[in-house]
Amino acid sequence: MKPFVVPAKVKRLDGKRITADADLLAVEEPLEIKIGYGAADDRDQFNLAVTMRTPGNDFELAVGFLYAEGVIRKYTDIEAIHYCPTAKDEEKDNVVRVELKPAIQIDFTKLQRNFYTTSSCGVCGKSSIDAIVTQTHTVIGNHSVSDVVIKSLPEKLKKAQTIFEHTGGLHGVALFDLEGTLLSVHEDVGRHNAFDKVVGEVLIASKIRLTETIVLLSGRASFELIQKAAMAGIAVVVAIGAPSSLAVKLAQASGITLIGFVRGDKFNVYHGDVIVA
Repeated sequence: MKPFVVPAKVKRLDGKRITADADLLAVEEPLEIKIGYGAADDRDQFNLAVTMRTPGNDFELAVGFLYAEGVIRKYTDIEAIHYCPTAKDEEKDNVVRVELKPAIQIDFTKLQRNFYTTSSCGVCGKSSIDAIVTQTHTVIGNHSVSDVVIKSLPEKLKKAQTIFEHTGGLHGVALFDLEGTLLSVHEDVGRHNAFDKVVGEVLIASKIRLTETIVLLSGRASFELIQKAAMAGIAVVVAIGAPSSLAVKLAQASGITLIGFVRGDKFNVYHGDVIVA
């Protein structure tokens, strides 16, 4: 398995004094996601996406990505997942192929855009809000959640972000039940990758109803992350940072409870309801 962090030599400035020191950097490498599809005796391949990610939980990332893009509707649509062999050793474990079951049909008209993604903004050129709402797998209800639960989430995420503690260079996404129990947490240089890893893990385990969960974002709530929540059927999205205007519009259209700027005893409710205990 590839490392999450690598050592680096740095020069630290403290006032007027410069000293040599060691530091740890979060690893960032490309992951290419390919799809194998078609009849068992006549398989084809589609090169779906390249994303810049922190190595680890690559299969979960691929599953979550395919789910968010509407390629699969459940984990059992997948027959197998494996790394593709490469000629260059440094590219080992950087190419994943997801084998879809022969019966799964792919709508290539939805996959024609360039799926190159970056660690900061994810996939660019998203569809309209109406198109995304139409694609959601579950009609998301308006869930009310206790303010006590909301206020408790950032500290739980902070304690679970073990790699961030050493590097300060990773986004975190955590999944909780409506009572605030931690169900899953992942870190990545890309916030959208961390989100996909969380969703992918849950889909593979097949033990959690996403419609009865809260997702916590370590930073801002972007349009793309609300889109992923809508596709997954997640009831409540909480962000430590701010949401964008388009993120709020999509939350309203999808029925997602959206909360931002969680700081101590304060937060903003942009859509939905919160029960004040």
